[in-house]
Amino acid sequence: MRFNSSNISMKRRTAVVATDFLRRDDKMAALLPAIERMAALQKDCAAALPAMFKFCDILAFEEGQLLLSTPNAALAAKLKQQIPKLQETLARRGWQVQAVKLKVQMMKAVEIKEQMRALSLNEAAVTAFDNLSATLEDTPQNATLIAALKAMVAKRRV
Repeated sequence: MRFNSSNISMKRRTAVVATDFLRRDDKMAALLPAIERMAALQKDCAAALPAMFKFCDILAFEEGQLLLSTPNAALAAKLKQQIPKLQETLARRGWQVQAVKLKVQMMKAVEIKEQMRALSLNEAAVTAFDNLSATLEDTPQNATLIAALKAMVAKRRV
């Protein structure tokens, strides 16, 4: 379960509905303090290392042992170097973290993929690419480039 600090305003109503549901059921209400604690710890970790903790999750926090999941070994290696800073920051915020363990777990590609920004070309740029495709020498080496330019121009002018 991800407790990411992004999109909080969008998820606020859903969170309120979920907590109301948990409070109504006695067995589920017992989980609410643990969920709130893990959410607070996730938030504090993200504040300590914002760039690295974007795709990390807390798997467990028991008896001073913090278990984090990372999506790949490269991020795990970078995060491993920052563990002392993370522990120090968490200690200042009141968390008693004696050890941090990392577990590489591949997440869904949808979660990892960042939003691509749409590139837009004004009409002058589209016209320039159209002219370029028309003026390039028609050789086997240029055939792929010319086809790509014509496809791009056609797509932009639709």
